[in-house]
Amino acid sequence: MAGRIPQQFIDELISRVDIVDVIDARVPLRKKGREHVACCPFHNEKTPSFTVSQSKQFYHCFGCGAHGTALGFLMEYEHLDFVEAVEKLAAGAGLSVPREGGESAPRGPSPQPLYELMEQSAQHYQQQLRRHPQRQRAVDYLKRRGLSGEIAAAFGIGYAADGWDNLLKTLGTDKERQDRLLTVGMLIEKDDGRRYDRFRDRIMFPIRDTRGRIIAFGGRILDKGEPKYLNSPETPIFHKGRELYGLYEARQALREIPRLLVVEGYMDVVALAQFDIRYAVATLGTAVTKDHLERLFRTASEVVFCFDGDRAGRDAAWRGLENALPLMREGHQLHFMFLPEGEDPDTLVRSAGKDGFERLIDQAQPLSEYFFGQMGKQADISRLDGRARLVELCRPYLSKLPPGVYRHLMLDRLAQLAHMERDALERMLGGEAAPAAPAPAATKAKKPAAAASRHQPSLVRSAIALLLQRPALAQLAEEPQQLAGLQLPGTQLLMEMLELLRRHPHLTTGALLEHWRESDQGRHLFALAQRDMLLTAEEDNLEQEFCDTLARLVQQLRRQRRLELEQRFAELSEVEKTEYGQLLKGGG
Repeated sequence: MAGRIPQQFIDELISRVDIVDVIDARVPLRKKGREHVACCPFHNEKTPSFTVSQSKQFYHCFGCGAHGTALGFLMEYEHLDFVEAVEKLAAGAGLSVPREGGESAPRGPSPQPLYELMEQSAQHYQQQLRRHPQRQRAVDYLKRRGLSGEIAAAFGIGYAADGWDNLLKTLGTDKERQDRLLTVGMLIEKDDGRRYDRFRDRIMFPIRDTRGRIIAFGGRILDKGEPKYLNSPETPIFHKGRELYGLYEARQALREIPRLLVVEGYMDVVALAQFDIRYAVATLGTAVTKDHLERLFRTASEVVFCFDGDRAGRDAAWRGLENALPLMREGHQLHFMFLPEGEDPDTLVRSAGKDGFERLIDQAQPLSEYFFGQMGKQADISRLDGRARLVELCRPYLSKLPPGVYRHLMLDRLAQLAHMERDALERMLGGEAAPAAPAPAATKAKKPAAAASRHQPSLVRSAIALLLQRPALAQLAEEPQQLAGLQLPGTQLLMEMLELLRRHPHLTTGALLEHWRESDQGRHLFALAQRDMLLTAEEDNLEQEFCDTLARLVQQLRRQRRLELEQRFAELSEVEKTEYGQLLKGGG
C-alpha cells in the first residue's frame, strides 16, 4: 500500500538506535554486570527487575513479563501506535521516515487543516451550549444526568442546536472550508449537491486521539428519536475501530492508570467521571477490536469489560474475549463485569456510589474463569465424552494464546477439568507453551537421559535461539538453502533469518524481532528472546554449539532423504541409486 514504511528502514532504524539511550532518557538505568536495570515502569515494584540488554537491544521485566525492543518500549511507555513510535524513534536519530514508492513518496495533503477545523467545530458547539437561545434544553438535560460544569468542561461537551446549517454558516465560509467539513464528516451532501449539518439538536461529545487532537464527534439526541447516538463517519483522521472515547481524558486526569474500564457509551464514561471514576473508556459503536485491546494494554495492565447482562452484552463480551486471546500474556489481565438487568453504568453508579461500584469492578470475572465457565456450559465434564468435547471446544481458542506463563496456566486448568496430562494436551494443541532456548555448554548440568530427552528443544529451535543470542553467528553458516526440504517445524523461518543476517550482518537481536513483529513467528521469537535474558554465563561456546547444531540439521536432512529413497527403492533411477549409495557411505 502506498505510504507504508519499508521494512528495511525499520530494520536499519532498530540497528542504529541504542535501546539503553532510548529507555534511560525516560527511565533512569544503572549498570549491573553486562546489563542495565531499573524499577519497572509498567508495574509497581521496589526491587529492580526491569533489565535492558545493550548487546541484544532488548528489554525484559522479570516481574510483570513486559518485554520488547526500543520501538516496543516507546509504544508501551508513551502509548503510541506503531507508526507514531517509528516516527518518534527516527526523529531522535535524525532520520526521515521513507514511504514505499520512494524516499520522498508523496503523503497527500497535510491533515493539519482538518484537525484545526475539528477544534473550531468543538468550540462552536461549546459556545452554543453557553449562548444559543435553545441552550436551556441541553443544560437541563445535562443537569438531569447529574453532570457538573467541571466534568462537562473536562470532556469538552457542547450542543448542536436544532437547524440544518448552524455549523455550515459559522465555519463553512468558503467552498474550500466546506469541502473540508464534508471530508471530516461534519456536513452531509445530497445528490443535488446541497450540503447540511450532520449533527442537529444533540449533545456533542468530542472524540480525541492519543495526542489530544479532536478527530470525530458523537452526538446524543435530546428528545426521543433515532438514532439515539450518532457518530462521525470514517474519515482520513478517524478510524473508529482503533479509537476509544475517554482514553485521552483518563490519561490527563490520572498520573498512573492501573486499570481501564470499557463501557458502551459516552454518557457512561462521563457519568462515571462525575463520581471520580476517571478510568472508563468506550468503543465507538463497534465491538472491541484487536487494535482497541492493544491500545488498552499499552495504557494499563488490567482491562475490565463492563457489559449489559443480556444476550447482546454477553455476545459482545465473547467477541472481545476472542480478540484478546492473542494478546494475553503474563502481566495482562482481562476481567468481565456484567450489569444487573435494567442497569447501565450511569444508573448503577448513582445508586451504588463510587465505593459500591468499584467493589463490583473488583468482583469482575477473570478471563480464565469466564472462558471455562462458558465452555463448561456446553459439555458435561462429569462424563468422559463430555470432557473430550470440552477439550475440542477449547482447542481453537487456546491455540491463539501466545507462548508464555499465561498460556501454560490456561492449559493446566483445561488439563485439570479434562482429567488429562498437560503434556498430552500441549501436543494436541501443536506446540510448547514456553519455548526453551539452549543454555550455553558451560552452564549445562548433567541430567538423567529420560529427563533430558523430554526437555531438550528441537534442533531448529536451538539454532533460532542461538541466532537471537548472537546474530553474528549467521556468518558461520554455509548457504542457507542447503536446509531446503528439511521437514521440521520452523525450518523456513531459520532459513529466512540466516539469509537476512548474511545480507545485513549488522542487525541486532532487536532488529530481528521487529522484522517479524507482525507475523505469527514473531510471537515465538519474542518468547525465545525472553528466555535468552535468563542466560548469564559466558558465551564462548556459542559458535561451536551453533556449528554443531547446523551440522546435525544437515545430517538429519540426509537421513530424511535416505528414508525417502528407501520407501521407493524399486523405482529408483540410476542417478538416485548413486545418491542413495553416497548417503549410506556418509552415514545419512
